[in-house]
Amino acid sequence: MVTSDKGKKKSGQIRSALGLEMIVQDVMTTDIITVLKFDSIMHAANILSEKNISGLPVVDKAKRVLGIITQADILSVVGIRKGHTFKDLLKHMLGEPLPECRMGDIVGDIMTSPVVTINPYANIAEAVQLMNDKKIRRLLVVDEKETLVGIISRADILKAVIKKLR
Repeated sequence: MVTSDKGKKKSGQIRSALGLEMIVQDVMTTDIITVLKFDSIMHAANILSEKNISGLPVVDKAKRVLGIITQADILSVVGIRKGHTFKDLLKHMLGEPLPECRMGDIVGDIMTSPVVTINPYANIAEAVQLMNDKKIRRLLVVDEKETLVGIISRADILKAVIKKLR
């Protein structure tokens, strides 16, 4: 099938409009597993592993967001950072120390804070731009009181866009 440049432009405009039409609230996950600031790092690591997820919101008892703990945060406890290679990891396993090891026993010691959040009424295009700008994989969705209401990941956005294009 042959399309003109005009047809391509129109198609691209339709596709780019999808991000403006869909809002975070319609795409986010609302069944969220969270941890508290004073939970043990091992507790958080077990949840991440068992649930096969890469990040957990850290909240207070009123569900207000305090931070996030990710697989990368937990790996930082043993000195493994994003910049480390597989070779670095092997050396560490053989006894060589890695620089910049975070210390602590509880989630609050190693969590990332402050955390990047988004409003549930923002459009998907804003969420994608924010994730891209901050080089993150997920956004915590909070209401006007900074209470956690959801989480939106790149996978959530991809699923929504594919569903909308069908």
